[in-house]
Amino acid sequence: MSTSAISPSPPGMRVPLLDLKPQYEPLAAEIQAAIAKVCASQHFILGAAVKELEASVAAYSQCRHGIGVSSGTDALLLALMALEIGPGDAVITSPFTFFATAGTIARAGARPLFCDIDPASFNISPAAVEDFIATQCEERDRVLVHRASGTRVRALMPVHLYGQVADMESLMGIARRHGLKVIEDAAQAIGSADAQGRRACGFGDIGCLSFFPTKNLGAFGDAGMCVTNDAALAERMDVLRVHGGKPKYYHALIGGNFRIDELQAAVLNIKLRHLDAWSAARKRNAHFYDATFAGAKLGETVMTPRAGAGVRHIYNQYVIRVSDRDALRQHLAGLGVGTEIYYPVPLHVQQCFAYLGGQAGDFPLSERAAAETLALPIFPELAESQLRYVVDSIAAYYRA
Repeated sequence: MSTSAISPSPPGMRVPLLDLKPQYEPLAAEIQAAIAKVCASQHFILGAAVKELEASVAAYSQCRHGIGVSSGTDALLLALMALEIGPGDAVITSPFTFFATAGTIARAGARPLFCDIDPASFNISPAAVEDFIATQCEERDRVLVHRASGTRVRALMPVHLYGQVADMESLMGIARRHGLKVIEDAAQAIGSADAQGRRACGFGDIGCLSFFPTKNLGAFGDAGMCVTNDAALAERMDVLRVHGGKPKYYHALIGGNFRIDELQAAVLNIKLRHLDAWSAARKRNAHFYDATFAGAKLGETVMTPRAGAGVRHIYNQYVIRVSDRDALRQHLAGLGVGTEIYYPVPLHVQQCFAYLGGQAGDFPLSERAAAETLALPIFPELAESQLRYVVDSIAAYYRA
C-alpha cells in the first residue's frame, strides 16, 4: 500500500488504544483448558506451571534464573530487598517513568536520586548520570555518597521505556566504576535488545518484568518476574517472596508475600509462545506509522519514535511528540481514536516526593517529554486501515 499521500478515511472508524479480545479469542480454548487443568489439580501456589514459566522467561531474557512474583511493582521491591538496599541508601533512576520505579525505592526506605533522560529514546541519559555523580556525589571510604542527603548511592535503576533498551553498555560502565548494583526496570521491555542482540534484563544484577494485562506479554491480572544470572541472588529472592521462610515456618529473613499465582503462570505459558509474533506485528505497525507519517509531510510538527540502529524495539507503546499534545488528544478522541499520556507528571514534582526537594525546571528534558508525548494505538491486531485513519486524523488536525 502506498504511503505517499493521505487517503480518505473510512466513515465511522474507531481505533481503541488497546483491545485484548482479538488476542484472546484464538487462544481461548487452549487457555481455558490450561486453567481447567490447574483447577482439577487444586495446586494453586508455586506449582508446575510456575516452574515452567520461570525457566522459559529467564531463557527468553538470556538469564539463568527466574522468580515469578505477584506484579512488576513487587519485582522491583523484591530486587531492592534482595540487594539489601534500605534506609541510608540511595538509588539513581529516571524521573520520567511509571510511579513504581521510584515508589519501590522509597518503600524500601531508600532515597530516589533522579537524572534526566535522553530526548530521543526517553531512557535515562548516561551523560546525565555521569554529571550527577561528578557534581553531586563523592567517594568516602570507597563508598559513593550523595553529598546533599548523606545517603550511600548503592544502585542504578535504568528503565527500558516504551520497549526500547536503555544505553546499557554506558550505564554498566558507570556502575562498575562506582561499585553500583544495577536493577533493570524492564516492565515494558520483555524481549527488547540492543544492537548486539543482548536482551533487556540480561545486563544488570536483576531484571524486573511486569505481566500486567496491557503489556506485550500480559496475564489475566497482576503478575511479574525477577530474572538474574546470579544463583545466590535467585535463591535469596526465592526465599524472600515467601515471607523469608525456608524451610516453611523458619525465617532467617524478613520477606513478603510476592508469589505469582499458578493460574496466571498457566495463562502466560501459552501466551509466551506467541510473543515473538506479537512483537513482530507491533514492529510492523510501527514501521507503517513511520512511513505514513513521512508521507503526510508534517515535518517536525509530529516527531515519531526513534529506534536506535540495529536495536530490537518491541513497541510496548508508540509515542509521538507534538507541541500541542492536549488539544490533539481531544481532537483524536472526538474521532474515535484512543490515546494515552505516559507520563504527565514527572516523579520529581509528584506531591509524595516533595520531601526530596525537587522543583519544576530541575529536569527539563523529562518535563518537556511529559508535556509533549502521546501514545497511539499499536497493538498487534490493528488493521492498516485503522493505522492510516490515525495518521489521517492527525494530519487533518494540523492542516486545518
